[in-house]
Amino acid sequence: MTVTSSPAKNAQLASIEQSGWGTPYRFLQPHNPAFWIYLIGVGAGAVGMVKYFGPGSSTYRVALTSGILFFAIYLIPWLLFLRRQNRYTAQPGGLLATGFVWGAVAATFWIALPANTALLEIWQKLLGPTGASTWGAGFSAPIDEEWSKALGLILLIALAPRLIRSAYDGFIIGAFIGLGFQVSEDVLYAYNNATSTFGAGQLESSLYILALRGLVGITSHALFSAVFCAGVMWILGRAQGERHVVRGVIVCLASMFLHFAWDDASGLFAGNVLLTVVGPYLILMPLALVVLSVVRRMASSTERAWMRDLLAPEVENGVVDQPLLDAVSGLHQQRRHFAKLVGNGRRARLLVESAGDLAHEIASSGGEETPRVAHARHELLRLRGVTP
Repeated sequence: MTVTSSPAKNAQLASIEQSGWGTPYRFLQPHNPAFWIYLIGVGAGAVGMVKYFGPGSSTYRVALTSGILFFAIYLIPWLLFLRRQNRYTAQPGGLLATGFVWGAVAATFWIALPANTALLEIWQKLLGPTGASTWGAGFSAPIDEEWSKALGLILLIALAPRLIRSAYDGFIIGAFIGLGFQVSEDVLYAYNNATSTFGAGQLESSLYILALRGLVGITSHALFSAVFCAGVMWILGRAQGERHVVRGVIVCLASMFLHFAWDDASGLFAGNVLLTVVGPYLILMPLALVVLSVVRRMASSTERAWMRDLLAPEVENGVVDQPLLDAVSGLHQQRRHFAKLVGNGRRARLLVESAGDLAHEIASSGGEETPRVAHARHELLRLRGVTP
């Protein structure tokens, strides 16, 4: 069923080499300096976390425990959503978990929290109390927080250089790093809100933070760092033909501006109470989602081309037809069109997932014929109702 030598086969092998898809991920790399930097960062972040929460852990135990529990539950739909986005040349779960831990521990408590404190003191001296209150958060967080999360991406590139190649890799890994940061920050807010009321109504306080932060969570750190890290990957240009420094800088600045605008909405809207309340939801949130959509579409173009090349021999052999190839390598519009062609949404999803599984097995085998590849191909043909 496979083609041993053809332009399509050559393109398939090239896409496997360029994407690094199927390369195993190993976290334990004692010979790699990036591994030790990662451990130092996470270890120092863990110490910072204990120092922050430790002194009040008994007094504010309910707020801290409920905050952790609520945002752990809040994390579940996010993980399911991001799992659906981790398509095309999908990243291993272990690599994404490594990024998540960096964002939750190192980026938050080792870098961002101390840096924010120091920068706010600087703005107090430069802008005065009123100016620092209005602009300090927006002048601080987009700088140190976005770069603290991006540092995690840089370390992961050093830990898995063959796996992290494209802007879409940066987009997905950045989203997981940002999600880790977001959850830690939300728990921190729940704890701080309880301390501000001297421990009164701790459970209600955590529920309030869950409702507030959950509502704006879609345009928070997961979005900011997904966009920012895609920009970093365009600047680095690790995939062939993907280096676009100007685009990368613009995208990074767009992420930082969105972060700044969320933090300093009161200053941007000149203190207008109505605009400060509704502006983030009616103006900034739609703008952030548009930026996310545009960056995601641009970032995925290389990966979609790799997927088409990787499955091209299977198209020649009749295992994958053109509409299915368009769906598995396409965007939401192509998958929706494919579902209409199939006439059954569930069967269309199964076919797309099965084609993706076949692509994964081909990549893992390096383009060679193996029992796992043969099994994945047989399953796809069975779903399609085609006799091998």
